[in-house]
Amino acid sequence: MRYLFTATVLLSLSVCQAQITRFEKTAGAETATYFEAIQWYKDLAKKSPLISIKQSPENTDAGYPLHLVLISGDKKFDPIAWHRQNKVVIMVNNGIHPGEPDGIDASMMLVRDIVKRKVKLPANVVLGFIPVYNIGGCLNRNAYTRANQNGPEEYGFRGNSQNLDLNRDFTKMDSRDAKAFTQFFHFLEPDVLVDNHVSDGADYQHTMTLISTQYDKLGPVAGKWLREKFEPAIYKNMAAKNWELIPYVDFETTDFDKGMRMFYDPPRYSSGYAALFNCFSFMPETHMLKPYKQRVQSTYDLMVSFINESAANADSLVNAIKAARVFTTSGQKDFPLKWLPDPSTLRQVNFKGYERDSAKSQATGLQKMFYNHQKPFSKSIKYFDRYKPADMVKKPEAYIIPQGWYSVIERLGLNGVKYSRLKNDSLVIVDAYHIDSYKSYPTAYEKHHKNFAVQLSTSTREIKFLAGDYIVYLNQPANRYIIEMLEPNGDDSFFSWNFFDAVLQQKEGYSDYRWEDIAAAILAEDSVLQQKLAEKKLADPKFAANSSAILDFIYRSSPYYEKAHLQYPVYRVEKQD
Repeated sequence: MRYLFTATVLLSLSVCQAQITRFEKTAGAETATYFEAIQWYKDLAKKSPLISIKQSPENTDAGYPLHLVLISGDKKFDPIAWHRQNKVVIMVNNGIHPGEPDGIDASMMLVRDIVKRKVKLPANVVLGFIPVYNIGGCLNRNAYTRANQNGPEEYGFRGNSQNLDLNRDFTKMDSRDAKAFTQFFHFLEPDVLVDNHVSDGADYQHTMTLISTQYDKLGPVAGKWLREKFEPAIYKNMAAKNWELIPYVDFETTDFDKGMRMFYDPPRYSSGYAALFNCFSFMPETHMLKPYKQRVQSTYDLMVSFINESAANADSLVNAIKAARVFTTSGQKDFPLKWLPDPSTLRQVNFKGYERDSAKSQATGLQKMFYNHQKPFSKSIKYFDRYKPADMVKKPEAYIIPQGWYSVIERLGLNGVKYSRLKNDSLVIVDAYHIDSYKSYPTAYEKHHKNFAVQLSTSTREIKFLAGDYIVYLNQPANRYIIEMLEPNGDDSFFSWNFFDAVLQQKEGYSDYRWEDIAAAILAEDSVLQQKLAEKKLADPKFAANSSAILDFIYRSSPYYEKAHLQYPVYRVEKQD
């Protein structure tokens, strides 16, 4: 029996070893197609009990299901049990932008090497890989749309099957892709999320930059641990592999004489989304101009670094996240909706770049700028890596959402939010928001004309809600997600993404000639309204000379004006003392 077991293992390892990626076969010149990548994992799973593959119950926008490849050293695949055992759950997302396929190839080789035992998977770490997130973009294969990029020969396209950028879709969830991702994310409840990318922008010596979750979003315990312990360990581990990391540099906003600041990641991005659920998240950005083979190897090595450092720091990592989730659930009373750079705290980072130079352009015949590789430099620059909370809002006891807004309820449910429904028609005292003013993007942005600069007024009212309306209590780990999505001023709230725009349109009105007599009767019986109208006329001569404006003023102050217009249809139930 022992001989048979040993022979089976050896056969499994030899077969796995024979699996060579397209990337390896072409010496780093080509990347796997979508179908090659999925078949690769299916073939590995047939040979190794360390692998289990799940697929989404619904298809993505491309007509294919999303896959999740699970790797567990004890051959058990129950995330609830993993968390009970204090294992670190690492989720790796690949191909969100399939023109940036480094993670696709690196992950295929890494999973094979774990199965071969070339890379050790510690007993206290488990892995979940999405082989290709943006399936439609991966199927849209070409050799031209990444004009700035040095390989591979062919690759996918940034937009998905709806031409959506999926790294702007984590909260609005316009795509079936995002809905499938969300289900996998909450199935795993990862401690660490790694979302592999390739950068655009300037030329410099570093092969990889790294976006980390904004520390302050994770609270005083987890954020401090990430900033002072875990992130430095990752940087040190990569340096030992001869990869000198640097935080992501936004060259559009960075003045090196003044320093650079940590990337601001609202929840539309993967790292900002994961932070809503107290998950340490990272967005590696390999440098577009480095050879593809080098970029893939650095991505592979970074994922190994995450595995090793997570294993070495498993207890403190898991405890930091547990503390953050407990605080979010029951301890935190005030929640920020935005974050502002904090200039009072900084550290130094060593940036290795190339001097800018000029020469005659062969394309235009004029002078061109280029980065001169004969003039490398190393410079210590200020790095501002802290943010201050802004637009604070107090946590209500609950929110009530009328059942007609089912697209919002669906997204809450997919994100693990617990809610109940009113059993009877009920009169409830709530705080209600009125949308006093707002602005919208003048051009389309990811299928929307996003709302911003929202001004609100609040009133306490007794409102009749119907049986079946939804009530969401703020006593759960998803508290921060709930608040940022349901408060109108959230960076990526449902209001900002136009889910509630129907209330911005007035549905009923009047004809001036008919309203004239009714308006006169209302005015005659309301001395307070008479005074307000007189004051308005005195303050605004143009208004005083505009009969339609005066009639509208009376209408909006009368019982005839519809209550739903500009009334935000999510209501706060405040805790009763």
